[in-house]
Amino acid sequence: MEKIPTREEAWILFRKYNQSESLTKHALAVEGVMRYMARKFNEDEEKWGIIGLVHDLDYEKYPDKHCAKTKEILEKENWPEDYIRAVMSHGFGIVTDVKPETQLEKVLFTIDELTGLVTTSALVRPSKSVLDMKVKSVRKKWKDKRFAAGVNREVIEQGAEMLNMELSGIIQDTIMGMREVAEEIGLKGSPEQN
Repeated sequence: MEKIPTREEAWILFRKYNQSESLTKHALAVEGVMRYMARKFNEDEEKWGIIGLVHDLDYEKYPDKHCAKTKEILEKENWPEDYIRAVMSHGFGIVTDVKPETQLEKVLFTIDELTGLVTTSALVRPSKSVLDMKVKSVRKKWKDKRFAAGVNREVIEQGAEMLNMELSGIIQDTIMGMREVAEEIGLKGSPEQN
């Protein structure tokens, strides 16, 4: 029987499969942005956050089976079908054919890669912080394809299109969501005082 996981259960499960500090920070960043976006769209913040937290559950141990292994693990844990589907959809066109359809799925698909670009952009700032990060800084880095070369900009653009949102708006929302977890993700830094 399906059971709705708690944040604590999701965290324990995530830590069981992930020891990497960078993957943990990424999971927390995505969770933070998903919670922010859930509030923005008047959706279930807990559900969105939990899905964001576990979206890369299998990546550290099974990178070659990304998403497929997560599906297996979450099914064994009796997670709800829509949670599993949402996690699967973030790999659309890369490792799955599960197309993002719900608002939650489209947001996860879009901001997953974008948190990576925002993180890298923050780390090259003198403050090493998202707290004083501006959209234009990220937009400037966006144009330099060698900067954060691992970030799939096409996926972000595709997601923004699915959401019917401007890229700058999505970047702003991603920054805002990451600010809420700045300390946990190591991006509090020392922002400039205005």
